Amino acid sequence: MLKLMKYEFRKTQATKLMILAITAIAEVAFLIGLYGKHDTTAALSIAALVFLATFGILIVGLESIVTLHRDMNTKQSYMLFMTPNSSYKILGSKVLECSLSILIAGAFFFVLGTLDITLAFAKEVGLKSLWETIQNFLSNITINGRPLEINARALASLTFTLLTSWILTLTTAYLSVVISAALLNGKRFNGFVSFVFFLLLNWGCTKVLRLATSHVPTSTSISATMLVSCCVALVLSVIMYIVTAQIMEHKLSV
Repeated sequence: MLKLMKYEFRKTQATKLMILAITAIAEVAFLIGLYGKHDTTAALSIAALVFLATFGILIVGLESIVTLHRDMNTKQSYMLFMTPNSSYKILGSKVLECSLSILIAGAFFFVLGTLDITLAFAKEVGLKSLWETIQNFLSNITINGRPLEINARALASLTFTLLTSWILTLTTAYLSVVISAALLNGKRFNGFVSFVFFLLLNWGCTKVLRLATSHVPTSTSISATMLVSCCVALVLSVIMYIVTAQIMEHKLSV
């Protein structure tokens, strides 16, 4: 499994390194603008960093899906299935590698953003003012009429919710690609059909998640509601994974 994950990483490392290099350039520009008192440079670099944080993570995830589509619809698929690995291992390595990449990228941009905000406030108004601003902002946020919880449990729940949501989206996209490849391998409009399958499957998963969380009592904490959502998302992800691997095993690995 580890060797397969390394192989998947090598196929996408060029894009990841490019995002990292551009982020480094934008960060240097931000520091120059901040401490060199170049407001325009600082503003442009901040916009670039926000853009990179938002779309960089998205690109990392999308590239994994595009790679699977290419694997399933070109001669590369034969190379995969000729290795002494089951479809479950091949698919599992893709899910794990992409999920870890997303998690690491998200953590990286979160830490970088926190550091930059801290540096900016420390230089302009001081860290005490930064903490007061954050407290005032968070105190006004409510979810379903309940105040936002800010503690270790809530942050862990939020992180786990985002991760399981991504895994569900990823496995849904993988299933869509594999179904399309099994039906229209290498044929015209294959990508469009995959996208349509993805929309339909994603719509169904969203309905199931909403139905599950709608039965959670309103008196329950937000963290508990997130936990229910996570559990349902994981169950759906496992179902998607098993179905996808079965189709790969019986329809594509021949």
